[in-house]
Amino acid sequence: MNDPLHHWQEICLKRWFANNSRGIVQAVTGSGKTLLALTAAYRLEQMLAKPLRVKIIVPTGSLMWQWNHSLREFLSHQKTTNKKIGLRGDGCKSSLDCSYMIYVINSARYELARQILEELKNGEFVLLIADECHHYASGQNQLIFEFIPHIKPYEAQFFSLGLTATLPSEPAMQTLTASLGRKIYTYGMTQASAYNTICQYNIFHIELSFRKAEKAEYDDVSDQLLALYRRLVQLYPFLADMNSGERYEMLRRLSTDKSCASAGLASKYMRLTYIRTNLICLASARIDCAVTLITQLSKRTRHLEKILIFGERISQADQLFLLLENQFPGRIGRYHSQMGQQANKNTLERFRTGDIRILITCKSIDEGIDVPDASVGIILSGTSTKRQRVQRLGRIIRKAEGKTGALLYYLHLADTSEETFFLPDTGKSKSFDLTFLSDSRQFIHPAYDKAANKLLRRMWHAGIKKDQLREAKRCLKAGCIRSDWLMEQTELDTQVQNAKYTGDKNYWKCMRKLHELIPNTSDSIE
Repeated sequence: MNDPLHHWQEICLKRWFANNSRGIVQAVTGSGKTLLALTAAYRLEQMLAKPLRVKIIVPTGSLMWQWNHSLREFLSHQKTTNKKIGLRGDGCKSSLDCSYMIYVINSARYELARQILEELKNGEFVLLIADECHHYASGQNQLIFEFIPHIKPYEAQFFSLGLTATLPSEPAMQTLTASLGRKIYTYGMTQASAYNTICQYNIFHIELSFRKAEKAEYDDVSDQLLALYRRLVQLYPFLADMNSGERYEMLRRLSTDKSCASAGLASKYMRLTYIRTNLICLASARIDCAVTLITQLSKRTRHLEKILIFGERISQADQLFLLLENQFPGRIGRYHSQMGQQANKNTLERFRTGDIRILITCKSIDEGIDVPDASVGIILSGTSTKRQRVQRLGRIIRKAEGKTGALLYYLHLADTSEETFFLPDTGKSKSFDLTFLSDSRQFIHPAYDKAANKLLRRMWHAGIKKDQLREAKRCLKAGCIRSDWLMEQTELDTQVQNAKYTGDKNYWKCMRKLHELIPNTSDSIE
């Protein structure tokens, strides 16, 4: 049978049914929204005691195939085995008479509304599940809701469930509420961490610095932007009262208004803003840090963890791929829009199976990947929206068998407009502040470094041999970018006991020593 629902899912379903089986659920990525929705459909059909037509909308082809897999697995555990599943989009065009239809939004825009209305008129009961529903309130995507004004006579036959990790802005939310129902439940990162719905994770904020020439260019562009901003505020004083998003949108409109005398100023401001963002995003320290970080991560144990690297620029992803391919031949993959659909699909499958251990991605993978055993995420730059950050964190915090936790590394440039923190709501996770020195390829972690130096001094005074001290330094260097030293004593004991290789055992012994910081060294480095 299917896994039992979490407590939050049961409460959420009660609220959904109490709201006439309509509403929007906001839940952190990886917490079980798919299982929630499929259980809702199953229970609703049981309650109706009549056949239910289920329409599932997803934003991408990758998500369509994931839903197809989850749905087939879910139905295989139910008593009913005669449910047909149809796919529309990503090259599929199934017959419309299936009990379950999964649509990619591009295929749903011009046919779904008509199909739902026809089925309602024919006396069918219809459930619309809108996955990543924040996508469907804008532009042409709203066409899927064109049937809503016409369902008054059939309201008792129509049900809806919206799913998202992050809600859209108020205007877009109003569109979704009118179509899917009000927000009925929120399950955030703090709750998910507290109830162990997701795996425990820690976030490392790594501060970087420009090289001298890069810093000079950044300062020059910033000075030009400041001068332009002052001139624009003199012309449009209301700009000073806007937040950055509102101001950006207003200046974008001004820059394209040919009748506006200050269009040139606004256009130049927009162009310089892009240049400055590019300077931040493509700072050479990011590649230096990522390569050093992955090299150091690989030295803890013989088993290389699955690592997801999120970039903002394709050129940056390609550059990093070439550098890492030399170091880890055949174990690196790229996933971005210029690779081609089939190449991306093959790369993702190789990452799932473990043939590839490191996957370098761009924005195209923010939604549509489910690799629960990926345990390390590296955010190359912080220009993403909050929604993208939540989605990227969600890629590595899903629970999986044998997975003990997850690590996320957020790279940011000091003394720039880039945000220095990743997310405000991080549940029970610990947060660490590190600095990366590009010239020496070294990470500075003050609290850890202090403890590690103290341990090395004690080992030296205890007469530990030079080769053992050298091995201890290797282990302690590998632990600098992790939180293993803060694990519970019993967990560290278990890791030492279960280590298969001498190097792994030595590492965990050092972490245990670092945790205890006892004067004698009964744990000898082999």
